Amino acid sequence: MTRTAQEVLAEAVRGLAPAEGANRLVPRIAAGEAPREVFAAFALEQHRIITSDRRSFAHLAGRAAGDPAAARFFESLAQGEDLALPLLDPLALACGLDEEALRDHEPRPACQAYPSYVAWLALNAEPVDVAVALTANFAAWGGYCATVGAALREHYGFDNPACGFFDFFAGPAPEVEERSVEAVEAGLANGRLSEPLAHRYGRLLQAYELMFWDGLAVR
Repeated sequence: MTRTAQEVLAEAVRGLAPAEGANRLVPRIAAGEAPREVFAAFALEQHRIITSDRRSFAHLAGRAAGDPAAARFFESLAQGEDLALPLLDPLALACGLDEEALRDHEPRPACQAYPSYVAWLALNAEPVDVAVALTANFAAWGGYCATVGAALREHYGFDNPACGFFDFFAGPAPEVEERSVEAVEAGLANGRLSEPLAHRYGRLLQAYELMFWDGLAVR
């Protein structure tokens, strides 16, 4: 039986979801038990991640030039990174960071493994396979951002602008979701989609995502 793109994506989201308790930091944040320094580290690391991912998504869009649906998906992601980057500024300010701190920050290897792998995917993987892997990861990432945004207000006294970055990723993204479906539909039709590879990429993305959160708490 031929499966639909929605079924392929739903299976990836379900099958690649992190195990309960796999993320050790977000529950601590939700309970108000994590130190505030974690949020400064988050802002510093994300400045590099967002700029790196934006280039990776733009490269994937270019590589998918012969597959307009996949190209549109990655173009949407690149545009989203452009919108997300300035939302980090109020968070950095609330954490007492200035331009010098952002410039001089030494990246943490565990936190930068994720964008490094996204860059590898941009160079090596079939774009539609990456679309499936990223869609699964975004489901987990969005949940983490929703939890952290709520906790920042409830336990740490951050205002709405400082939480804007988390709100952006926690909220629905119907255009991105629609273009993900279109990309997978095209991949199914043209035979370019490899679900085993997409799931392999997704498992690694989820692992690097967890490394990012663990890395924020390590000095």
